[in-house]
Amino acid sequence: MSTVSLKDAKAGLSSYVDEAIKGEFITITRHGKPVAALVPLQAAEIAKRTLKPRRPSFLSYLKTFPGGEFERNPSPSRDVEL
Repeated sequence: MSTVSLKDAKAGLSSYVDEAIKGEFITITRHGKPVAALVPLQAAEIAKRTLKPRRPSFLSYLKTFPGGEFERNPSPSRDVEL
């Protein structure tokens, strides 16, 4: 696994892509801090499959219950005194 600066990655992208094709992982840094990685396509696909799916919203979850739609109570949520 090699580490290169963003400037060097831009200048030699094709050679770094060739390294990735061979199975190498390249870490790209900006101002000395890791910000991205160039990885073989197979590794990226495996990472995509293992990511957790996003949870649906609470409202979407409630709609899955039998009866699905809920009627809204038209009365005010608190007493309003004038």
